[in-house]
Amino acid sequence: MTDENGWDMSASAWVTAQGENGDFTRQFVLDPVIDAWLAGRSFASALDVGCGEGRFCRRLKARHGIVAVTGIDPTEPLLATARAKDPAGDYRLASAENLPFEDHRFDLTVSYLTLIDIPDIERAIAEMARVTAPGGTLLIANLNPFITASGGTAWVKDDSGAKRFVKVDRYLQEHSDWQAWRGIRILNHHRPLSRYMTLLLAAGLRLTRFDEPPAIGGPTEARAAYNRVPYAHVMEWTKA
Repeated sequence: MTDENGWDMSASAWVTAQGENGDFTRQFVLDPVIDAWLAGRSFASALDVGCGEGRFCRRLKARHGIVAVTGIDPTEPLLATARAKDPAGDYRLASAENLPFEDHRFDLTVSYLTLIDIPDIERAIAEMARVTAPGGTLLIANLNPFITASGGTAWVKDDSGAKRFVKVDRYLQEHSDWQAWRGIRILNHHRPLSRYMTLLLAAGLRLTRFDEPPAIGGPTEARAAYNRVPYAHVMEWTKA
């Protein structure tokens, strides 16, 4: 098996780094706003595109009461962990560019920090829109493109190691960069925000919510850095 994007080799380190509650961005930045958006709403079925080790699938079921949750991912070692943690769950080997489902299958489709991992973003967004039911929701959490434009070295630090400012370069040019931390080494894809927005609008989706949430907890130093420069945004799109 080839490992062109690094995920197969990084799977074990990724699972360790995520733990049960996810990393800082998931636990203290994205989960709180997503939970608020989904609170009190009823979805018959949900698809998590790029579910990884299945953390968010489990959260959709346990916290939001969605019984029929399906996760897809192209990395078998991550799916093995998802199945071990949730033996009754539905986890399938598949790519975002070729979703193995009929049209209008899900009333909630989720892409949680996965757009940056997908090589053919045009095909993937079209596929996510295709499997979302009319009136359904496509929920996207993504890294802000000015962070992905940094090439993996966002913060410029002074001689003492203090964070000074964030470097942004080649923002309008789509490119891919290897990211490495905590034993993980994966390939991420940078695209300007306009690229994503244009594709989502062309897929017949309507933007209904957008947020760049602050960190609301966690270690003080990390929270301060995230609140100086928002790392992520959340979008909710509705299919006509």
